[in-house]
Amino acid sequence: MDREQLRLQLANLLENETGTRPAIMTDGVKLREEIGLDSVDVVSLIMQIEASYRIRLSREELEPVRTVGDLLSLIEGKVTAAPTSQAA
Repeated sequence: MDREQLRLQLANLLENETGTRPAIMTDGVKLREEIGLDSVDVVSLIMQIEASYRIRLSREELEPVRTVGDLLSLIEGKVTAAPTSQAA
């Protein structure tokens, strides 16, 4: 899955969370200040991301995340590192 697909899916998750699709989803957009996520929104979004991609995001990994780009890079790294499927 490439970064632009992840960006589109993140926009969908944000729309589900906030009821509004973010107008701008460039890497530099700040999640709290520009998209308007509060603490509850962030927790819910992280839970949706974990369920959607079947990954776990630790508090330590999330600590430096401030922008859309930060979050995309974290998801991208986790999805790439996760085993896709087991061969039968």
